[in-house]
Order: sequence, then C-alpha cells, then structure tokens
Amino acid sequence: MIRDATEQDLAQIRDIYNDAVLNTTAIWNEQPVDLANRQAWFNARQSQAYPILVAIENDEVTGYASFGDWRPFEGFRYSVEHSVYVRNDQRGKGLGPRLMEALIERARACGKHVMVAAIESGNQASIRLHERQGFITTGQMPQVGIKFGRWLDLTFMQLTLNPGAQPPKE
Repeated sequence: MIRDATEQDLAQIRDIYNDAVLNTTAIWNEQPVDLANRQAWFNARQSQAYPILVAIENDEVTGYASFGDWRPFEGFRYSVEHSVYVRNDQRGKGLGPRLMEALIERARACGKHVMVAAIESGNQASIRLHERQGFITTGQMPQVGIKFGRWLDLTFMQLTLNPGAQPPKE
C-alpha cells in the first residue's frame, strides 16, 4: 500500500535514509541524521503542500518518495526534484516503480511541469528505473561529488509531466 506519510513514519523514514547515507552513493551526505532532521524535512514539505509518500507492508515503511523545489528561484516554480528510497531488504521487489508512479501523478496534480532526477552515474538500477518511467538523460557532470574516498559523477534526468502544455499566463 502507498499512502501519505505521517509523523509516526518518520523514525522508519530516517532509518531508510541513514542506511542510504552510510552504505550507498545515492545520498552524498556522509553523516546520519536524527529524528529532528527528518521532522524539519517533513514540516518543510508540508508547508509547501508537497507529498511524502510511503510504501507500507505489515505496518512497516518499506520505502518512501518525495519531491521539492528544484531550484529556489521563481522561474523554476514548475520544476521539482524528487527522491525515492527503498529499504535495503525490499529492493528489487517493484516498490521503486510504484512509488515513482504515485509521485509523478502527485506532481502532475499540483501543476508541476518537469520532474528532475539527480543520480550518481554508477547507479545503473536507478537510471534504468527512471528510463522505464519515461525520464531522459539531460546532462552528465563528472567528478562533482565525493564519497567513500572517490569522485562521483552526476547524471541529470528529467520527465516532462505534461508534454505540449503552454506556460501559464503570468
């Protein structure tokens, strides 16, 4: 089941996030976060009316997805950058695509035009997931990050949520 996250989900969301911090290059932070950090993140998403979705199985959070502003300038207000994370023991079971589909629908429903993905270039599973959802690669940035003692490359992908739409009249 996929539903909107509640504050009661934050400890499990934090655990999934911290696992990605400590064990993957999906998140380029190096230090785990505490519950106050996830609460602030949750509050920020709530204040912007942006979703945080969770996948639930047996009353446990098995994955989550969200989006936020891509860049903090008015001209980018119709573009969002998203995140999707699946608990390490649940990867490869189809949760990622289901969370992505639900998140894409939410972005369309709130009038967004483009969804951006910033993916560590070696994360082929995430790149393939995005390609299957219709994302196209729009940029490659070599060696812009570092983690685990090595340079990381960044792949930008994007999905136009409503192709052919005219810009809103200002």
